[in-house]
Amino acid sequence: MMSPPQPQSDLSAAKHVSTLRLNESLTDTVGAYFDATSCIASHQSEYQLIEIFECPDLGRVMRIDGVNMTSERDEFFYHESLIHPAATAHPNPQRALIIGGGDGGAAEELLKHPITECVLCELDAEVVRLSREHLPTIHGDTFNDSRLQLQIGDGAAYVRTAIASTPPAAFDLIYLDLTDPAGEAAELYSPAFFADCKAALASGGAMVLHIGSPYFHADRVREATANLRAQFTFVAPYFVHIPTYGATWGFAVASMSLDLRGPTEGEIDSRLNERDVQSRQFYNGEMHCAMQAQPEYVRKLLA
Repeated sequence: MMSPPQPQSDLSAAKHVSTLRLNESLTDTVGAYFDATSCIASHQSEYQLIEIFECPDLGRVMRIDGVNMTSERDEFFYHESLIHPAATAHPNPQRALIIGGGDGGAAEELLKHPITECVLCELDAEVVRLSREHLPTIHGDTFNDSRLQLQIGDGAAYVRTAIASTPPAAFDLIYLDLTDPAGEAAELYSPAFFADCKAALASGGAMVLHIGSPYFHADRVREATANLRAQFTFVAPYFVHIPTYGATWGFAVASMSLDLRGPTEGEIDSRLNERDVQSRQFYNGEMHCAMQAQPEYVRKLLA
């Protein structure tokens, strides 16, 4: 699942009695807001508070512990950016693992590629239940795709079991579609977990995750990138503006051999066409190259 860090719940009446204001904190002193007309679901699970709101500008929005996770109208910025760069750069991805991602949006994008098996390991079954019920435009019919294996449980434990199995796991792609590095998710951003993921990758495989905003979360971006570089030969950060998060957001592809910067714009478009990857609103060959461009302040941050 995705989000900005430091989860803070702040739901208050806005200008009109019939309007709810959803505050999205980027730091303790800055953030964005979105108005909602109603809360259509609210459930306190074993792990977190899950809410779904109806918003004029974003459609239905899922929030966890008061932080925006995904929305109907702009989820394509996040899910396409998380999934397609590594999946398209990989010459023949067959087996994949998504940790988190209980809304189904990441799996929906990934299964547009000729993946033969995708394991979705989500800690909280209630995220999946509420998404299936209220967010069909985000996940489509993905949860009924025969290639998808849904596992409810701890992602770190799943990876440890996978690499200890006989034969050991060999995923072409591992995606960490997580909440922020706090609480239950903190372990999944650790160097030890990155090392476990590296051990679970097949030859030529890659791990992908979101790393926060380079402007508002500079320390988090710097630390995540350093931890990835300590484990992987190729680490390619890239950046996209995510409206629901109110900021430019960072992602990274990490691999021992797959270099995100290798394929050209034309090669990316050719692969998308050959694989018949349709229904995209954001990603293409030009964007693959453009999102890797870094302004000077980001270059200094990542140096």
